[in-house]
Amino acid sequence: MTHPKRTRHCRTAAWVIACAALGMASKASHAQEFSLLAGPLKSSSQNTYSWEVNYREGLGRYAAWSFSWLNEGHIPDHHRDGQAFQLWGRMPLWNDRLELSAGAGPYRYFDTSQAQAGGNYSNTHGWGGMFTLRAAYYFDNRWIAEMKLNRVQAFGGPDTTALLFGIGYQLDAPEGRGPRARAVPRSTNVTNNEVTVMLGTTILNSPDSETNLAESIEYRRGLWHYVDFTASYLHEGGHVQSRRDGIAAQLWATRAFFDDRLTLGVGAGPYLSITQNDDLPQNRTGDGRFSGLVSVSASYRFTNRWLARVTWNRMVTRYDRDADIIEAGFGFRF
Repeated sequence: MTHPKRTRHCRTAAWVIACAALGMASKASHAQEFSLLAGPLKSSSQNTYSWEVNYREGLGRYAAWSFSWLNEGHIPDHHRDGQAFQLWGRMPLWNDRLELSAGAGPYRYFDTSQAQAGGNYSNTHGWGGMFTLRAAYYFDNRWIAEMKLNRVQAFGGPDTTALLFGIGYQLDAPEGRGPRARAVPRSTNVTNNEVTVMLGTTILNSPDSETNLAESIEYRRGLWHYVDFTASYLHEGGHVQSRRDGIAAQLWATRAFFDDRLTLGVGAGPYLSITQNDDLPQNRTGDGRFSGLVSVSASYRFTNRWLARVTWNRMVTRYDRDADIIEAGFGFRF
């Protein structure tokens, strides 16, 4: 979903933070490739733009998987973005400097669209497929030049085609020329126990993008080498249209970098509102209590005890009050 400038700037800032964290961690990273791409997008009704942030990891010399956050610009009556998971077949050429690959996988989208009945907009969620052709050139200094052709087939929304150009970086040192076949394994958990207090802003996914103060407290515990669990309490401002207080539980895929000082993670889980204003839209579907939370987060560990964390949450509701919650704060490790 793409909204007025301040919303786009906040979301872009969250990804810039994640990109910077990856760059700082590159010398000791256990990941593989991180890329940022942008370019023109074509739909049946209008040409616009698209951008994508992508993490990619090898499954062997001829296979890989990737996770992407895709933004599909301003299609008339649709401001759509979402996440895609893809499996890839890849062919290294030219002494492994050039890689040609094809990927496909599910696409979960969030769309702020013109309402069909009642109200002036709706938050629509749906599924589709993303099919991609990729050409990448690998330099000796770990940098990658990339070109992608993305085709999105959306169930319940317009189909799109985008031609993207961008750069990537091999976060784990390659074994030779070209991409690394597999990531370096880990033998310990990324996280033990953490308690973090955060402050930020809530941005309602509406044409006006109303903003409010957001506050939260989070407990995080490592369950496995790359898996964390969090339980958190969130308070979303005082605006009549988007005030929420609730508790959330999430599972996270987490990576550590820079001698474990820096972490990056992607999480998802349920959110239960325990207080909420009665002034909800008349066209809502569902009781407004249960929602979903999809998040990306980065932390920097100053010492064995103290850390700083920034998190971008996407609140996914069953009525038209989806929101982005962007927060930063400090935590204690034990």
